[in-house]
Amino acid sequence: MTLLAQISDLHLDGSTRATGRATRVMDYLRALPHPVDALLVTGDIADHGAEAEYEEAARILAAPFPVLTCPGNHDARPAYRKALLGEAPDDGPVNRAHHIAGTAVLMCDATIPGRDEGRLDAETLAWIDATLTALPQDAPALIAFHQPPVELHHPLPDSGMLEQPEELADLLAAHPRVVAVLTGHAHTAAASAFAGRPLIVGPAVTWTLRLPWEGTEFADLDQPPGLAFHVLSDDRRLTTHYRVVL
Repeated sequence: MTLLAQISDLHLDGSTRATGRATRVMDYLRALPHPVDALLVTGDIADHGAEAEYEEAARILAAPFPVLTCPGNHDARPAYRKALLGEAPDDGPVNRAHHIAGTAVLMCDATIPGRDEGRLDAETLAWIDATLTALPQDAPALIAFHQPPVELHHPLPDSGMLEQPEELADLLAAHPRVVAVLTGHAHTAAASAFAGRPLIVGPAVTWTLRLPWEGTEFADLDQPPGLAFHVLSDDRRLTTHYRVVL
């Protein structure tokens, strides 16, 4: 089986609060008696897209297991590349494929610079298609990006979801090896479906979304940071467990 952890929406901004919450989650993951095969960080790593925020993220996210990231709408591609990935600054999409315990994990860039909404542009969709096509016949795959491609029944995330999701759905129809889609952005742990696959939304580290039936203030600052554990079994069945870190 493949054991993955997922965190999202750290919104590191140099504040004691943001740093402390992200540090607690990473301390918890590093102390697990059975380490995860990898950690997925599904966007909004920095709050303002500043290099200093990514330098802090690099320190906090350092771990004895692979840490796989993709950007969110608060992230800035040039600074993200330079300070977090150690690459030359560039404005193009940040797409990376990883091979973790026999599973291909595609960390995709669905951001539109300057906007909260997401979109998988033509370059990224072509990269996903080519990457999946090149995989061994029996290799399962997971696709991760920031903005969910379906409504979650709250006006805040639903106003900034993935645009033109049908393009991804059409692509996935040609690639049955894709087991599930993983996202962040919504600041609430959620499970739904997309293109006939499980859609799993990771909880946020920084604050939790208060749903309409829970009150009118959307940001619950008192909830502890959350994370998800994804277990992909040999029969390609995905099981997700959610945890909070006190």
